[in-house]
Amino acid sequence: MTPSFFICHGAPDIAIQQTDYTRFLNGLSQTFAKPKAILVFSAHWESRTLSLTYTDDTYETIYDFGGFPDELYRITYPAKGSTAVAEEVVRLFEEQGIPVQRDMVRGLDHGAWVVLRLIYPEADIPVIALSVNPFLPPEEQYRIGKALGRLREEDVLIIGSGATSHNLRMLKWGQQEPEAWTTAFDDWLIDAVENWRTDALFAYEEQAPYAKLAVPRPEHFVPLFLAMGSGDGRKQAALLHRSYDLGTLSYICFRFD
Repeated sequence: MTPSFFICHGAPDIAIQQTDYTRFLNGLSQTFAKPKAILVFSAHWESRTLSLTYTDDTYETIYDFGGFPDELYRITYPAKGSTAVAEEVVRLFEEQGIPVQRDMVRGLDHGAWVVLRLIYPEADIPVIALSVNPFLPPEEQYRIGKALGRLREEDVLIIGSGATSHNLRMLKWGQQEPEAWTTAFDDWLIDAVENWRTDALFAYEEQAPYAKLAVPRPEHFVPLFLAMGSGDGRKQAALLHRSYDLGTLSYICFRFD
């Protein structure tokens, strides 16, 4: 069975950096069999109704950021879509009464292509991008991910691309050592995820230390519930990587089997 992952995508320029985290992502695909398709929930695509890309063509690479080196804007990630896989996703959502709409024009934003390019630089695997609705409660995010669990048995890789600690107003420029509140939040989170304590996770705003600091807005956090829900069948989670940049920006990767 293909695992699913929650991956912190960090700042867009990790696409051109050589760090412990980028080297980790470069080697991640060697730890499991090559999938037939990839589904990626991106924190940078928000919609009230769950949406997915619907095309067989090559995606446009979206540069949804500003102020970074010119090199970053010359990168493309020419992956193709798959309407066949998209239709299977739609069917699974509809079986669970989850509204979904097809988007035939959207490309891949940096929450999708930065992560995918580091893991699969050849861009030779069909990709389906999915939106997030940050206004849904964690239980519903988990249910959306759970609806896709069967696809893992069909060699489809599911990725939630977001962040754990993600407060851009609290960044510490030039600081590599993480702030104490950042690590306290992630310590709590890692324990809850690895022990599959969904009751606590669904109430993270009340139970996790410094939750309001770490997650001032949930769009980057809900991909964790989406990816975790897809692993509900076995409920096995493992932390694969943990590092930090700019004092409060977390680089964490969970694997769900």
